[in-house]
Order: sequence, then C-alpha cells, then structure tokens
Amino acid sequence: MRRVCVFCGSSFGARPAYAEAARALGRLLAERELELVYGGGNVGLMGAVADAVLDAGGRAIGVIPDAMVTHEVAHTGLSELHVVDTMHARKAMMADLADGFVAMPGGIGTLDELFEIWSWSQLGIHAKPLGFLDVEGYYSHLQVFLDHVAAEGFMRERHRAMVAVEADPVGLLAAMGGFEAPETIWDHEVGKR
Repeated sequence: MRRVCVFCGSSFGARPAYAEAARALGRLLAERELELVYGGGNVGLMGAVADAVLDAGGRAIGVIPDAMVTHEVAHTGLSELHVVDTMHARKAMMADLADGFVAMPGGIGTLDELFEIWSWSQLGIHAKPLGFLDVEGYYSHLQVFLDHVAAEGFMRERHRAMVAVEADPVGLLAAMGGFEAPETIWDHEVGKR
C-alpha cells in the first residue's frame, strides 16, 4: 500500500480515546510513508488524523464536496485538496486514490463510505484491503450484527472474513498488509451458497 483512505467522524465522539487513536494512526501513516486520503475536513477525527499526518511530516490528501468548502470545514493546510461537486464524486475519487481503507469511529457518513467500499470489493470493482480500527470496542456491536447477516445467508463467509478488525493501528496495518482478495460474488452463481 502506498495510500490509505481513512473514513472517520467529523466530530470527536464521546471518548478521548477516539481522538487519541486518530492521532496515533496519523503518526503511524507518516512514519511508514503511507499517504493519507480522507474526506478533506478540518473538524473532529477527520481533522485530528490529518493534522497528525502533517505534523509528523507525512502527506495528507483531502477530497471534499464544494458545499462543505462553503461551510468552511475544509482543511486548508493539506498536501493536496480536491474539491468535487458531489458526495458521490468524493467517494469515487477517494476510492481511486487509495490502496486500502480504514474505518475509524464515526457516524452515518463513515458507515456509508465503509459499506459502499466493502460492497464494491465483493462485486470485484476493487481488490483493496479494508479494516475496522475498533477503538475501545466501538465496532463490537456491528461485528455481532455482521455475523448475524452471514449466518442468515445474506453475506458469504469469505466476504464477512475479508475485513480486518484490530484495536490498534499497528495491528490493523499488519493485518491489511496480508490481504488477499476473496472470490467475488460473480465467481459463483449469484444466490448460491
């Protein structure tokens, strides 16, 4: 991997550990000479991870819709800032720029980005690693639900298992480094298990 896209909240959340993890991930990306790709904001965990990358001498690439620039949430100190027309264009550009994806704690936007990129992977649109940075068990309930989805036959086990889940950034990047893309849903007849 050369570039890692980080999906995360535009707020700091209820626990200081979330911002601490964002800063730790940002520093680690810079230390490993991995460029950050993210939503281009200067607020919440988004701003924290970008600032940590930049403060550690790394490169941070933001992709932000024009409407958010108007609301003055764009980070103006980035290595690169791409301003696009829509959220759809934002997600597509982030996906194109990145070699892997990390979901940190976040809200609806983070989940939207995470699930879209995951669905693209199972469809064979890309073969890039994806991981949850599960800070203080943030994603533990979601993991239980995803196990339920697989058990109920709405997700193949190979697609359930393709996402790395780790509590610390070092372990997560290590797990993502060993990623091998599973067969897509098209590699077998759709609907069969």
